[in-house]
Amino acid sequence: MIDPAAFRTAWPQVVRSLAVTTRSLDRGEEYAAEAFARAAAQPGGTIDDLVGWCVQVGRRTWFDALRHRTVFDRLQPQLARPEVADVDVPHAPGDDLDDRLALLFVACDDALAPGAQLVLAMRVVCGLTIRQIAGHLGIAEATAAARLTRAKSALARARGEFAVPDEHAREARLPVVLACVAGLFTVGQREALQPADATQDPARDAYTLAEALAAEYPDDPEVLGLRAVCRLGLARRPGRVRDGVALPLDEVDRMAWDHRLLRAGLDDAAAALAHYSGPDSVSPGRFALEAAISGVHATAPDAAGTDWPRLAQLYDVLLATWPSPATRVARLVVLGRLALRDGGDLAPVEHELEKLVAEGPPYAARDASLALADLARRSGRADDAAGRYRELLDVVPEGPLREFCRQYAG
Repeated sequence: MIDPAAFRTAWPQVVRSLAVTTRSLDRGEEYAAEAFARAAAQPGGTIDDLVGWCVQVGRRTWFDALRHRTVFDRLQPQLARPEVADVDVPHAPGDDLDDRLALLFVACDDALAPGAQLVLAMRVVCGLTIRQIAGHLGIAEATAAARLTRAKSALARARGEFAVPDEHAREARLPVVLACVAGLFTVGQREALQPADATQDPARDAYTLAEALAAEYPDDPEVLGLRAVCRLGLARRPGRVRDGVALPLDEVDRMAWDHRLLRAGLDDAAAALAHYSGPDSVSPGRFALEAAISGVHATAPDAAGTDWPRLAQLYDVLLATWPSPATRVARLVVLGRLALRDGGDLAPVEHELEKLVAEGPPYAARDASLALADLARRSGRADDAAGRYRELLDVVPEGPLREFCRQYAG
């Protein structure tokens, strides 16, 4: 049995190599999947170089398909070469780029609609399932699947042969790439508070991609902001679960946090915001703001000592920059905490949360429901809280968060 981590590491390298060979991202993914399936069936210890073995098998499988075409006789002298891990092609833009980043930049082609870019990148490169992609984007699974199919066809029509975009094109596609990596991290944090298998941890995968992006763009404030979000989120993940049950913010064990990663994340957050200082600077971008928000939580001594007014200010700016349902829910959570602390009126906050439950995408509706249950619990309305937590048992997947809901459902 080959280590699953080895498969995850090898996958982007094999896809990229076969995409170059077949001149198609879609075919590269297809033949890579076939090669990996054959590798998984091999007895343990028989494959020394997983990447080279899979590339060789993928190429041979493609050659077999080509034999049924008349063009094969013309192509055989060029294609049937002994090299397996490298394809003999001239140096092209992005040849020294991390393989997963290279595929991300290919998938985030501006010839595709933004929704199609995200679906293609999240599926082919990030490895998310159609269910996870649909949940993150707030669309039906059938819609996500259809977008994926259309995106592959549109990319083939628009660009023809597979090629990694040049530096200028990559710069233009960077915002979508960042959104893809952020989406991968969000899925990981939402679904795996305590991953049982480190090889199936989307949040860690996102952090790896953020590191690779920072290596390519060390002075980009949004790249640094995204890496800060990943670092701070992962640093605060230990201590969030006790005996299989998620803990509310007030009970999180802050001593269990990864303080080395925390310091690195705070350094990134500070560096990201520094780019926006000065009289001629523009407003901070989405990820610099999200990093600042994570930094406020990370530096608070406890939940009561959190600078909630500062968080409210930051969310107001973030909402203007990135007015997503997730931002709206998070801002309302902060406003609710302020109302509870200062004896304010919860009704306006709860009204807005109820609207998101009724009208928002599924992920926002779930988070808004959790926020309403939390406000009811904290304000002493035990019966109301228990009823909301019972309803959440039907929508929260198995895991620590569901066990938390069960604990308060009564």
